[in-house]
Amino acid sequence: MSHEAAGVPTTRNDEDRQDNVPQGSDDVQDVQQGEAGEAAGPEEAEQRPEARLARAVQVAEQALIEFEIAVETFRVEVENFSRLHHQKLGPMYARLDELDALIAEARAAKTGDPEDERKAREARAVVMPMPGVDELFHDWMDTDGLSPEAAAMLTEQPVRPPKRVRPSEEARRLYRELARKAHPDLAQDEVERQRRDEFIARVNAAYGRGDVELLKELVAEWEAGPVQPPAPLSESEELYARLEWLSRRKELLTVLAKELEDGAIGSMLRMAPDDPDQLLEDIAEQLLGEVSRREAELAEMAQQ
Repeated sequence: MSHEAAGVPTTRNDEDRQDNVPQGSDDVQDVQQGEAGEAAGPEEAEQRPEARLARAVQVAEQALIEFEIAVETFRVEVENFSRLHHQKLGPMYARLDELDALIAEARAAKTGDPEDERKAREARAVVMPMPGVDELFHDWMDTDGLSPEAAAMLTEQPVRPPKRVRPSEEARRLYRELARKAHPDLAQDEVERQRRDEFIARVNAAYGRGDVELLKELVAEWEAGPVQPPAPLSESEELYARLEWLSRRKELLTVLAKELEDGAIGSMLRMAPDDPDQLLEDIAEQLLGEVSRREAELAEMAQQ
């Protein structure tokens, strides 16, 4: 991920790097200034100010959509990597904690030192911590209530965990196509925005699961649906308000992208931007080595 400015995940090996949106949180403002202030040709000079402002809005909308696509694709990778990390490596981490506790307890039993006994108690507490609310409901709740995995368990349906960190190239291509065509920010009225919001929520869910067939069905559904012509932008006050909203939206996305980047999983993904799935295998190999070393240490202590 680039460190030039926060907010543009680059841990994906995108098939077209030009899909990455402009860097930084001032892109929309730059578009406003650049579009409104660039040197005008003879024909453009004769245009009404509202026409050039409308063009600035269109450019800002496209920039924001591209940025949202970049943030969403990275969010999916972070979510999938976190889930796979827990599934594949969780038992190894638990084994290491157990071995650390056994080693500390063996050392305390041998020395009788109060400090060693304290360390043994702390090591054992790590193995069986008191769960907090977040731990109790981990992977069971999301912004819409029960997570798909939790709902599947409660209804005795098979759970479909992600098979890999990054959805396939085909899934990513279809996702981009749908996001660009049906993005809610292209709506010109509230009814159309609601329709697009609901549709994009289904697109995001399908992409998060890497469901190529469902994404293809959604492409066909959108193409068969009603196409609303964009409402003419006439009032300069409305156009300026639109640009201000786009700018605020970009700032919020920049904060979200920065949080994803700075999180533990995002930091790990930056270690292997081209093959995050292999990173899990490498970490697993390292953990197995640590388990072997601790087991050897514990066995040596038992023989003494």
